[in-house]
Amino acid sequence: MADEKLAKLREAVAGLSQISDNEKSGFISLVARYLSGEEEHVEWAKIHTPTDEVVVPYDTLEAPPEDLEETKKLLNKLAVLKLNGGLGTTMGCTGPKSVIEVRNGFTFLDLIVIQIESLNKKYGSNSQYPRVVADEFLPWPSKGKTCKDGWYPPGHGDIFPSLMNSGKLDLLLSQGKEYVFIANSDNLGAIVDMKILNHLIHKQNEYCMEVTPKTLADVKGGTLISYEDKVQLLEIAQVPDAHVNEFKSIEKFKIFNTNNLWVNLKAIKRLVEADALKMEIIPNPKEVDGVKVLQLETAAGAAIRFFDHAIGINVPRSRFLPVKATSDLQLVQSDLYTLVDGFVTRNPARTNPSNPSIELGPEFKKVGCFLGRFKSIPSIVELDTLKVSGDVWFGSSITLKGKVTITAQPGVKLEIPDGAVIENKDINGPEDL
Repeated sequence: MADEKLAKLREAVAGLSQISDNEKSGFISLVARYLSGEEEHVEWAKIHTPTDEVVVPYDTLEAPPEDLEETKKLLNKLAVLKLNGGLGTTMGCTGPKSVIEVRNGFTFLDLIVIQIESLNKKYGSNSQYPRVVADEFLPWPSKGKTCKDGWYPPGHGDIFPSLMNSGKLDLLLSQGKEYVFIANSDNLGAIVDMKILNHLIHKQNEYCMEVTPKTLADVKGGTLISYEDKVQLLEIAQVPDAHVNEFKSIEKFKIFNTNNLWVNLKAIKRLVEADALKMEIIPNPKEVDGVKVLQLETAAGAAIRFFDHAIGINVPRSRFLPVKATSDLQLVQSDLYTLVDGFVTRNPARTNPSNPSIELGPEFKKVGCFLGRFKSIPSIVELDTLKVSGDVWFGSSITLKGKVTITAQPGVKLEIPDGAVIENKDINGPEDL
């Protein structure tokens, strides 16, 4: 049955002119693995907490050379690749999230380019695979859905074959590059770190995943484990039901994957050529235009177990500053952060090491609505928590401190006046201001 399905799919994919032969064979290989059910199951009893040799504490890394020429030599060995995948649909965007304005008129991409210009680096490109119509198990484009909705990017695990197939990998190697730093474009904390680069080049680690201590907000994030003498990424989807609560506990699994990855280019070439990167398949069923479709994806972080001398580095939380919702956007647009040379750095005036917890109601969910409701982003350097619900509008030069809750009653527009200072208050109407 599986062989028959695969044969029909292979025949249909062969007729798709929109993708290359490499993409066709990559897609068929992924589907074949999925249909064979070859997924390896994690035996819970074999999981061990990694030692400091496997997940290295950031503060034990040696300082990079101070000599400018030596620093330049190190940087010349590095390429930077930003994953531009996030579509920002949850924030009401129709295109990549990286074109949202973050600070001072700059988008995520502007900030990345400013950072990279100061380091003078390059990036690569991704594949597209056809969505599979679930009930017929045929590629949707071969059924006439040839517009962009018929296709999907197969997850960032595809970055390794993409680098190879695009010719970028050989180009980078010919330029003397040794490592690529891969990070999500919406993570403003993911900047080139000389201590990490210096460590990897001297220790010859083929792969490094930056991890950071979990908080209660990160309990579903993947974690690094030692498993059968290898370092491996453990995702919540791989956890047996009986152990999900244990996985979410921040006592046993104290770190999670930031998706800041440093990978040796020669090792990528060796493993892609050997077709050795068999990362766990993530089935992603969706309904698009009323049609049930299946996307098969892989994650770059899951590749860690295939590389030699792979490590994690337990980095400060400041290297993980993702923007997944408008509440995150409020943080990075506020005075909690400053912008220097494209780098977003935390305001030293904030003494609390944790960021404020911000909950915005559905009225603020879409970026356009969020931006329209603030004349300017309030000062939140001394804020602990903010909860906003209802039809609330903010004036300019507002300061929020301590624990603040602002609730507009149903059908009532609540305007916070210019210059208001609100500290440890519950506001339910104009009379509370």
